[in-house]
Amino acid sequence: MVFDELRNGEVRDVEDFSREHASVIKELRQLPAIEFRDVELAFDDQIILDKVSFTVKRGETKFVLGGSGTGKSTIINLILGLLKPDAGHILIEGEDITHFDDVELMRIRQNIGMVFQEGALFDSLSVYDNVAYRLHESKTPEDEVEHEVRRMLRFVDLEAAIDKMPSELSGGMRRRVGIARALVGNPSIVLFDEPTAGLDPPTARTICELAIKLRDIEDVSSIFVTHEMNNLEYISTEYAILDREGGVHFELEGKTRCQVNTEVIMLRQGQIVFSGRDEPLRASPDPYIQRFLNGK
Repeated sequence: MVFDELRNGEVRDVEDFSREHASVIKELRQLPAIEFRDVELAFDDQIILDKVSFTVKRGETKFVLGGSGTGKSTIINLILGLLKPDAGHILIEGEDITHFDDVELMRIRQNIGMVFQEGALFDSLSVYDNVAYRLHESKTPEDEVEHEVRRMLRFVDLEAAIDKMPSELSGGMRRRVGIARALVGNPSIVLFDEPTAGLDPPTARTICELAIKLRDIEDVSSIFVTHEMNNLEYISTEYAILDREGGVHFELEGKTRCQVNTEVIMLRQGQIVFSGRDEPLRASPDPYIQRFLNGK
């Protein structure tokens, strides 16, 4: 019961629960949101992942970097259960999903939001119906649907576009609608697959700010697949805070606060060649890493 309420977003703070639940909540928070244990995957003779192990902690953003074909998007597909590993184990919130069937995976996916590269909106549906899609599928009463849709669109600052069609939106607006749709149901895990690709810098910055808000204010765990180093710069050096009126402000890490809930893994030929904070990544003498950082 406690686990379900936490996963459904009904509880964000231990203080909301009575003392007898505190130990259960503490145990849940100590479990990684995502864990890969020696995961292997190959397509014919091509090795995609070779004994890949990592964790994503609660409220942490894990960047996944690497060149084309290094297995970045494959990691997302494995988390969603769209692919099965050849060996190793994948755990979501402490549950080993490696051999789950489709029915079991549907339960897991209900707690995962997915943000695609192009927004992946249904062109024939309005913004409202795009965001409401999962709720309509589950036969949620319409008054609850409208409340949730408006809440999510306010989060991405697009409530005014609620009646528009996707064709009327800019690329950045489409991505933001995609994020709103991914957040329906208060998932505790959100997966970003190249969410800023093709966007101008100011719009990409807006998408990154939404990711920061999810991490710092909503306590969401996320994987952020990207090849754009500006994304890493923004998200690994800034944090979001709420003022007394509920407004969100973004501040750079400094002497009084250090950003500790964002880390990086870099893949090469199916293996993790770097795992840690962004500062050691930039200081790495590895030629592969430096070529990647310099966009070569």
